Amino acid sequence: MRQFIKTIPMILLAALLVGCNASKRIVYDFNKDEAVKSVIGDGLIRIKPYDRLTVIVSSQNPELASPFNAPSSFHSVSPNPLMSSSVNGVQSLQIRTVDENGFLEMPIIGKVNCNGKTRNELAADIAKRIIDGGYISDAFVNIQFADMKIFVLGEVTRPGQFDITRDKVTVLEALAMAGDMTIYGNRANVAVIRRVGEKNYEVYELNFLEGDQMSSPAFFLQQGDVVYVQPNKYKAATAEINQNRTFWLSIVSTLITATSLVLTIINFAQR
Repeated sequence: MRQFIKTIPMILLAALLVGCNASKRIVYDFNKDEAVKSVIGDGLIRIKPYDRLTVIVSSQNPELASPFNAPSSFHSVSPNPLMSSSVNGVQSLQIRTVDENGFLEMPIIGKVNCNGKTRNELAADIAKRIIDGGYISDAFVNIQFADMKIFVLGEVTRPGQFDITRDKVTVLEALAMAGDMTIYGNRANVAVIRRVGEKNYEVYELNFLEGDQMSSPAFFLQQGDVVYVQPNKYKAATAEINQNRTFWLSIVSTLITATSLVLTIINFAQR
């Protein structure tokens, strides 16, 4: 009971803070003078192992390009039945998966190293190999991700996974997709968890109260990034209060049940 009594001031403090925060606007800090020159990276999404890509080879002569758009005989992923067939003799899109070593299996020209490259860089490499091999003199290659997702978790309005369709998606845009942080979100410590390699991860911490988020390598997101908004100390205190309240209510409920059972037994014995 003493522990419960000790939590009363915390309850009052949390209620007061929530009441204040409800009418107070949350302010993000941006250093406008350093914003342009402090952004790290070009924001272009780099290809990683296990990414799923659509690779379309085209030419003025569709018959020459057709074999490069066919499923690779060594490719482990079957064509996606949901992809629509194209016209003028060009075959339906094929989804190709980058292997664990960062190579993409292409028909005729074989494996192409794509780890760490952008889509345009990989497209240029494939087109060059096709042209240099004498297969097509005017080969043009278009590459898109078959699926790109980011994840936003923690103290946001709508946590979940979100599809992205372009490069240069910022952590601010990801938070906007999730409906922004709640009043309980810790704006001084937003984590971006990024997979590096097969088993390793890097964690970046962004502070939205001191204007240094643009200088983080995680300001521009990559596919598969997880943005996690930690609860602030007031939410943590409220969670502890609720946990203590649940604990004591459970004890009281157990005592009432036990007392009722004892009284029932006593009444039955006195009959």
